[in-house]
Amino acid sequence: MSELVITVDDGAEPEETVALADSVGLALLVVLDSLGPGERLAFVLHDLVGVPFAEIGQILGKSADATKMIASRARRKVRATGRPATVGREQRQVVNAFHAAAAGGDFEALLRVLDPDVRLTADTPGGVVVTLGATKVAAGARMVGRAVARQRRVLVNGLPGYVAWREDGTPLSIISFTVAGGRIAAIAIVADPARLASMRLPDPA
Repeated sequence: MSELVITVDDGAEPEETVALADSVGLALLVVLDSLGPGERLAFVLHDLVGVPFAEIGQILGKSADATKMIASRARRKVRATGRPATVGREQRQVVNAFHAAAAGGDFEALLRVLDPDVRLTADTPGGVVVTLGATKVAAGARMVGRAVARQRRVLVNGLPGYVAWREDGTPLSIISFTVAGGRIAAIAIVADPARLASMRLPDPA
């Protein structure tokens, strides 16, 4: 399983902070990780470095035209993915609304911020558990939200989220959100104590 990059989210808007460059850099790393080896090489060398397609083709063992098509495909994927590390006001508002609804056990409020087809993936000691649909995700969030002792807002691979701790200070979980169209489309949770113990996490707020 890939490593997670956890950074404290101070709440500053990207356009108001010099950290934007770092944020975009992390976003690019996340996007590039979704590309195939050939796509990644063609995109980076041509679009970011300016190497001609003919030279890239020699590295890949393909013609210049074929390499150009590979780079074009990678470019479309990058544009479709967008900039996941640029967390703006709307994304934070959606995540904050989810957090408040979960903490208060407000089932209807949870349904309002969840996409009907939301996908929740949880990495647990027993393996990966996937939950599909707003109704099931909201029901689980309402129960779990009341049990959390302390939390701190973070960015998880550039996505908005938070780290939760138990009363004794041991990490409980890391949760990240993918927001699309003003609703939460995906949630990823790490709740495996062994994996949490191996991570570098911020201190509780």
